[in-house]
Amino acid sequence: MTNESMISAEVPDWSREDIQGFWEPGKKLLRAIRRYQTAQNSGRLRQLRMKYWALVHRFWSTVTQCEIHLNTEIGGGLRLTHPTGIIIHPKAVVGPNCMIFHQVTLAGNVVVGGHVDIGAGAKILGPLTIGDHALIGANAVVTKDVPAGCTAIGIPAKITKT
Repeated sequence: MTNESMISAEVPDWSREDIQGFWEPGKKLLRAIRRYQTAQNSGRLRQLRMKYWALVHRFWSTVTQCEIHLNTEIGGGLRLTHPTGIIIHPKAVVGPNCMIFHQVTLAGNVVVGGHVDIGAGAKILGPLTIGDHALIGANAVVTKDVPAGCTAIGIPAKITKT
């Protein structure tokens, strides 16, 4: 059994988002999003906390050139391996323990299951659903549902069993 097959599609591995060093822009962008969402539900100094984390989010969004809305629903354990040019629509939902490479676009009502790896430059154009443990190849253009455990490759993406 490989290490990759042991990654859960349901239980977030929060250690994947731990900041280990000074320059980890993807993890710091995620932290700003998570702290902003937490601040929305806090009592004391709610507005001040929200403004602070919105500013931090804006900074890391500029550094990474990513567009990930502050209220996007993102499961725990997300990895933004090379966080440059990632665009995630505010209505998109990303499941736990996913990995998204650079220049990926999730456009429209896209629901990404747990432990989905999305290759560099992939474009996922919703509305559609990607099942758990699916793989999306680099530069694939996905316009239809991808079943769990399948791979989508090509333009337009063709679905294959892994």
